[in-house]
Amino acid sequence: MTSQNTKRIIRKAVFPVAGLGTRFLPATKVMPKEMLPINDRPLIQHVVDEAREAGIEEFIFVTGRHKNMLEEHFDYQPELKSTLQKRGKDDMIAKVEYSEMPAGRLFTTRQPRPLGLGHAIWCAKKLVGDEPFAVLLPDVLINNQGKAGCLKQMVDIYNETGGNVIAVEDVPREETFKYGIVDVESEKGDCMTIKGLVEKPAPEDAPSTLSAIGRYILQPEVFEHLAAFEKGAGGEIQLTDAMAKLIGRQPFNATRFAGKSYDSGSRLGFIQANLAYATQDDEIGEAVKLLIQNMAKKLNKGEINVAAE
Repeated sequence: MTSQNTKRIIRKAVFPVAGLGTRFLPATKVMPKEMLPINDRPLIQHVVDEAREAGIEEFIFVTGRHKNMLEEHFDYQPELKSTLQKRGKDDMIAKVEYSEMPAGRLFTTRQPRPLGLGHAIWCAKKLVGDEPFAVLLPDVLINNQGKAGCLKQMVDIYNETGGNVIAVEDVPREETFKYGIVDVESEKGDCMTIKGLVEKPAPEDAPSTLSAIGRYILQPEVFEHLAAFEKGAGGEIQLTDAMAKLIGRQPFNATRFAGKSYDSGSRLGFIQANLAYATQDDEIGEAVKLLIQNMAKKLNKGEINVAAE
Protein backbone atom coordinates (compact mmCIF):
# COMPACT_ATOMS: atom_id res chain seq x y z
CA MET A 1 0.00 0.00 0.00
CA THR A 2 1.56 3.28 -1.05
CA SER A 3 0.46 6.88 -1.03
CA GLN A 4 1.44 8.45 -4.35
CA ASN A 5 0.23 11.84 -3.20
CA THR A 6 0.49 12.56 0.51
CA LYS A 7 -1.64 15.69 0.14
CA ARG A 8 -4.80 13.98 -1.02
CA ILE A 9 -7.96 15.51 0.43
CA ILE A 10 -9.06 14.18 3.82
CA ARG A 11 -12.56 12.84 3.11
CA LYS A 12 -12.97 10.10 5.70
CA ALA A 13 -12.92 10.07 9.50
CA VAL A 14 -12.89 7.13 11.90
CA PHE A 15 -14.65 7.32 15.28
CA PRO A 16 -13.78 4.49 17.73
CA VAL A 17 -17.01 4.03 19.71
CA ALA A 18 -16.83 0.40 20.84
CA GLY A 19 -15.99 1.11 24.50
CA LEU A 20 -18.25 0.05 27.34
CA GLY A 21 -18.18 3.34 29.26
CA THR A 22 -17.71 1.58 32.59
CA ARG A 23 -16.75 4.82 34.38
CA PHE A 24 -20.34 6.01 33.90
CA LEU A 25 -22.18 2.92 35.09
CA PRO A 26 -25.06 2.47 35.67
CA ALA A 27 -25.93 5.34 33.28
CA THR A 28 -24.19 3.47 30.44
CA LYS A 29 -25.70 0.08 31.22
CA VAL A 30 -27.99 0.53 28.20
CA MET A 31 -27.07 3.93 26.74
CA PRO A 32 -23.75 4.23 24.88
CA LYS A 33 -21.47 6.69 26.66
CA GLU A 34 -21.18 8.62 23.37
CA MET A 35 -24.89 9.45 23.67
CA LEU A 36 -24.54 11.12 27.07
CA PRO A 37 -25.49 14.80 26.66
CA ILE A 38 -23.05 17.68 26.66
CA ASN A 39 -25.42 20.64 27.07
CA ASP A 40 -28.03 20.12 24.31
CA ARG A 41 -26.27 17.54 22.11
CA PRO A 42 -24.88 14.06 22.72
CA LEU A 43 -21.12 13.78 22.96
CA ILE A 44 -20.81 12.02 19.60
CA GLN A 45 -22.59 14.82 17.75
CA HIS A 46 -20.14 17.43 19.04
CA VAL A 47 -17.29 15.37 17.60
CA VAL A 48 -19.10 14.65 14.32
CA ASP A 49 -19.83 18.39 13.97
CA GLU A 50 -16.12 19.09 14.37
CA ALA A 51 -15.40 16.65 11.54
CA ARG A 52 -18.09 18.18 9.33
CA GLU A 53 -16.56 21.62 9.76
CA ALA A 54 -13.21 20.21 8.61
CA GLY A 55 -14.75 18.96 5.35
CA ILE A 56 -15.18 15.28 6.23
CA GLU A 57 -17.59 13.53 3.87
CA GLU A 58 -17.66 9.94 5.16
CA PHE A 59 -18.06 9.05 8.84
CA ILE A 60 -16.90 5.59 9.94
CA PHE A 61 -18.02 4.33 13.36
CA VAL A 62 -16.09 1.40 14.85
CA THR A 63 -18.78 0.02 17.13
CA GLY A 64 -19.38 -2.81 19.58
CA ARG A 65 -22.42 -4.48 21.05
CA HIS A 66 -25.45 -2.38 22.06
CA LYS A 67 -24.42 0.67 20.00
CA ASN A 68 -27.46 0.87 17.71
CA MET A 69 -28.58 4.10 19.39
CA LEU A 70 -25.61 5.89 17.80
CA GLU A 71 -26.86 5.12 14.30
CA GLU A 72 -30.44 5.96 15.24
CA HIS A 73 -29.42 9.42 16.43
CA PHE A 74 -28.12 10.40 13.01
CA ASP A 75 -31.00 8.75 11.13
CA TYR A 76 -34.15 10.37 9.71
CA GLN A 77 -36.94 10.41 12.34
CA PRO A 78 -40.25 11.07 10.51
CA GLU A 79 -42.53 10.54 13.52
CA LEU A 80 -40.60 13.01 15.65
CA LYS A 81 -40.54 15.64 12.90
CA SER A 82 -44.25 15.20 12.24
CA THR A 83 -45.06 15.73 15.92
CA LEU A 84 -42.87 18.84 16.08
CA GLN A 85 -44.49 20.26 12.93
CA LYS A 86 -47.96 19.80 14.40
CA ARG A 87 -46.86 21.68 17.51
CA GLY A 88 -45.21 24.48 15.56
CA LYS A 89 -41.78 23.74 16.99
CA ASP A 90 -39.81 25.01 14.00
CA ASP A 91 -36.69 25.70 16.05
CA MET A 92 -36.68 22.12 17.31
CA ILE A 93 -37.18 20.79 13.77
CA ALA A 94 -34.09 22.68 12.65
CA LYS A 95 -32.02 21.06 15.41
CA VAL A 96 -33.32 17.60 14.54
CA GLU A 97 -32.61 18.08 10.84
CA TYR A 98 -29.09 19.28 11.58
CA SER A 99 -28.36 16.06 13.46
CA GLU A 100 -29.40 13.90 10.49
CA MET A 101 -26.67 12.31 8.39
CA PRO A 102 -27.24 12.34 4.59
CA ALA A 103 -27.61 8.95 2.93
CA GLY A 104 -24.36 7.23 2.07
CA ARG A 105 -22.27 9.18 4.57
CA LEU A 106 -22.35 7.06 7.75
CA PHE A 107 -20.72 3.62 7.83
CA THR A 108 -20.19 1.16 10.66
CA THR A 109 -17.86 -1.74 11.34
CA ARG A 110 -17.48 -3.86 14.46
CA GLN A 111 -14.62 -4.36 16.85
CA PRO A 112 -15.58 -7.76 18.27
CA ARG A 113 -13.11 -7.68 21.17
CA PRO A 114 -11.52 -4.77 23.10
CA LEU A 115 -7.92 -5.22 21.96
CA GLY A 116 -6.89 -1.57 22.03
CA LEU A 117 -7.22 1.63 20.05
CA GLY A 118 -4.85 0.43 17.35
CA HIS A 119 -7.00 -2.63 16.77
CA ALA A 120 -10.14 -0.48 16.61
CA ILE A 121 -8.60 1.66 13.87
CA TRP A 122 -7.45 -1.47 12.00
CA CYS A 123 -11.07 -2.67 11.97
CA ALA A 124 -11.89 0.32 9.72
CA LYS A 125 -9.24 -0.61 7.13
CA LYS A 126 -11.64 -1.84 4.42
CA LEU A 127 -13.84 1.24 4.73
CA VAL A 128 -10.92 3.66 4.70
CA GLY A 129 -9.14 2.01 1.78
CA ASP A 130 -5.98 3.54 0.30
CA GLU A 131 -6.70 7.10 1.45
CA PRO A 132 -5.41 9.43 4.14
CA PHE A 133 -7.96 9.74 6.92
CA ALA A 134 -8.75 11.40 10.22
CA VAL A 135 -9.28 9.76 13.60
CA LEU A 136 -11.33 11.50 16.30
CA LEU A 137 -11.67 10.01 19.77
CA PRO A 138 -15.17 10.89 21.02
CA ASP A 139 -14.02 10.77 24.65
CA VAL A 140 -11.95 13.88 23.92
CA LEU A 141 -14.18 16.90 23.44
CA ILE A 142 -12.48 20.06 22.18
CA ASN A 143 -14.20 23.38 22.73
CA ASN A 144 -12.94 25.71 20.01
CA GLN A 145 -14.01 28.78 22.03
CA GLY A 146 -15.15 30.64 18.93
CA LYS A 147 -12.17 29.62 16.77
CA ALA A 148 -11.92 27.03 14.00
CA GLY A 149 -12.37 23.49 15.27
CA CYS A 150 -9.33 21.38 16.12
CA LEU A 151 -9.60 19.09 13.09
CA LYS A 152 -10.06 22.07 10.77
CA GLN A 153 -6.85 23.56 12.16
CA MET A 154 -5.10 20.25 11.52
CA VAL A 155 -6.42 19.97 7.96
CA ASP A 156 -5.07 23.45 7.23
CA ILE A 157 -1.61 22.30 8.36
CA TYR A 158 -1.94 19.02 6.45
CA ASN A 159 -2.72 20.94 3.27
CA GLU A 160 0.66 22.64 3.64
CA THR A 161 2.80 19.75 4.86
CA GLY A 162 1.11 16.53 3.73
CA GLY A 163 1.97 13.34 5.58
CA ASN A 164 0.66 12.80 9.10
CA VAL A 165 -0.54 15.41 11.59
CA ILE A 166 -1.52 14.99 15.23
CA ALA A 167 -2.85 17.46 17.80
CA VAL A 168 -0.94 17.85 21.06
CA GLU A 169 -1.13 19.75 24.33
CA ASP A 170 1.08 20.08 27.37
CA VAL A 171 0.39 17.84 30.37
CA PRO A 172 2.03 17.80 33.82
CA ARG A 173 5.26 15.77 33.68
CA GLU A 174 4.10 13.56 36.53
CA GLU A 175 1.16 12.46 34.34
CA THR A 176 3.04 11.50 31.17
CA PHE A 177 2.44 7.82 32.01
CA LYS A 178 -1.21 8.33 31.05
CA TYR A 179 -0.61 9.54 27.48
CA GLY A 180 1.19 9.14 24.18
CA ILE A 181 4.09 11.63 24.33
CA VAL A 182 5.86 13.18 21.34
CA ASP A 183 9.56 13.85 20.86
CA VAL A 184 9.96 17.16 19.01
CA GLU A 185 12.72 17.71 16.46
CA SER A 186 11.91 21.30 15.41
CA GLU A 187 9.13 23.85 15.70
CA LYS A 188 7.93 26.55 13.33
CA GLY A 189 4.82 28.55 14.18
CA ASP A 190 1.92 26.22 14.96
CA CYS A 191 3.66 23.22 13.37
CA MET A 192 6.21 20.91 15.01
CA THR A 193 8.22 18.23 13.25
CA ILE A 194 8.42 15.20 15.51
CA LYS A 195 11.05 12.49 15.60
CA GLY A 196 9.45 10.05 17.99
CA LEU A 197 6.34 8.89 19.84
CA VAL A 198 6.27 7.03 23.13
CA GLU A 199 3.13 5.45 24.60
CA LYS A 200 2.63 6.16 28.31
CA PRO A 201 6.26 6.74 29.35
CA ALA A 202 7.30 7.13 32.97
CA PRO A 203 7.89 10.82 33.83
CA GLU A 204 11.65 10.33 34.01
CA ASP A 205 11.68 8.72 30.55
CA ALA A 206 9.28 11.09 28.77
CA PRO A 207 10.97 13.00 25.89
CA SER A 208 8.64 15.98 26.46
CA THR A 209 5.37 16.87 28.14
CA LEU A 210 3.47 17.18 24.85
CA SER A 211 0.64 14.67 24.73
CA ALA A 212 -1.33 13.44 21.72
CA ILE A 213 -4.94 14.26 22.59
CA GLY A 214 -7.16 12.18 20.32
CA ARG A 215 -7.09 13.93 16.94
CA TYR A 216 -5.03 12.44 14.12
CA ILE A 217 -4.60 12.73 10.34
CA LEU A 218 -2.89 9.59 9.12
CA GLN A 219 -1.67 8.06 5.89
CA PRO A 220 -3.03 4.60 5.00
CA GLU A 221 0.41 2.99 5.46
CA VAL A 222 -0.37 2.95 9.20
CA PHE A 223 -2.59 -0.08 8.52
CA GLU A 224 0.46 -2.09 7.44
CA HIS A 225 1.89 -1.70 10.93
CA LEU A 226 -1.42 -2.17 12.74
CA ALA A 227 -1.91 -5.45 10.87
CA ALA A 228 1.04 -6.94 12.76
CA PHE A 229 -1.15 -6.86 15.91
CA GLU A 230 1.86 -6.13 18.10
CA LYS A 231 0.92 -5.53 21.72
CA GLY A 232 2.30 -2.48 23.47
CA ALA A 233 1.57 -0.62 26.72
CA GLY A 234 -1.15 -2.28 28.77
CA GLY A 235 -0.98 -5.42 26.64
CA GLU A 236 -3.06 -3.70 23.95
CA ILE A 237 -2.51 -2.94 20.27
CA GLN A 238 -1.53 0.72 20.44
CA LEU A 239 -2.11 3.24 17.67
CA THR A 240 0.86 5.24 18.95
CA ASP A 241 3.24 2.35 18.25
CA ALA A 242 2.07 2.04 14.64
CA MET A 243 2.30 5.81 14.09
CA ALA A 244 5.86 5.84 15.45
CA LYS A 245 6.91 3.48 12.66
CA LEU A 246 5.87 6.05 10.04
CA ILE A 247 8.26 8.66 11.42
CA GLY A 248 11.26 9.08 9.16
CA ARG A 249 9.44 7.50 6.25
CA GLN A 250 6.80 10.18 5.81
CA PRO A 251 6.32 13.77 7.00
CA PHE A 252 5.07 13.63 10.60
CA ASN A 253 3.99 16.83 12.32
CA ALA A 254 2.18 17.95 15.43
CA THR A 255 0.30 21.11 16.32
CA ARG A 256 -0.76 22.83 19.50
CA PHE A 257 -4.40 23.49 18.72
CA ALA A 258 -6.34 26.61 19.68
CA GLY A 259 -9.08 25.61 22.11
CA LYS A 260 -9.64 23.65 25.30
CA SER A 261 -9.86 19.87 25.56
CA TYR A 262 -11.97 17.89 28.03
CA ASP A 263 -11.60 14.23 28.89
CA SER A 264 -15.30 13.54 28.62
CA GLY A 265 -14.69 9.85 29.21
CA SER A 266 -14.12 10.68 32.88
CA ARG A 267 -16.86 11.86 35.20
CA LEU A 268 -15.05 15.04 36.21
CA GLY A 269 -14.11 15.93 32.62
CA PHE A 270 -17.70 15.28 31.57
CA ILE A 271 -18.99 17.74 34.18
CA GLN A 272 -16.38 20.33 33.20
CA ALA A 273 -17.37 20.03 29.53
CA ASN A 274 -21.05 20.44 30.36
CA LEU A 275 -20.36 23.58 32.37
CA ALA A 276 -18.16 25.04 29.62
CA TYR A 277 -20.66 24.43 26.83
CA ALA A 278 -23.65 25.49 28.92
CA THR A 279 -22.06 28.85 29.75
CA GLN A 280 -21.66 29.49 26.00
CA ASP A 281 -25.27 28.61 25.19
CA ASP A 282 -27.16 31.58 23.75
CA GLU A 283 -30.36 30.67 25.60
CA ILE A 284 -29.16 29.66 29.05
CA GLY A 285 -25.51 30.75 29.19
CA GLU A 286 -25.97 33.79 31.44
CA ALA A 287 -28.28 31.90 33.78
CA VAL A 288 -25.77 29.08 34.07
CA LYS A 289 -22.98 31.52 34.90
CA LEU A 290 -25.15 33.03 37.65
CA LEU A 291 -25.96 29.57 38.96
CA ILE A 292 -22.25 28.69 39.15
CA GLN A 293 -21.47 31.96 40.91
CA ASN A 294 -24.23 31.40 43.48
CA MET A 295 -23.09 27.84 44.15
CA ALA A 296 -19.49 29.02 44.54
CA LYS A 297 -20.58 31.60 47.11
CA LYS A 298 -22.39 28.94 49.12
CA LEU A 299 -19.39 26.62 48.97
CA ASN A 300 -17.10 29.42 50.16
CA LYS A 301 -19.43 29.99 53.11
CA GLY A 302 -19.17 26.33 54.03
CA GLU A 303 -22.81 25.60 53.39
CA ILE A 304 -23.63 21.96 52.79
CA ASN A 305 -26.80 22.44 50.78
CA VAL A 306 -25.83 24.04 47.46
CA ALA A 307 -29.08 23.32 45.62
CA ALA A 308 -30.24 26.09 43.28
CA GLU A 309 -32.72 28.51 44.78
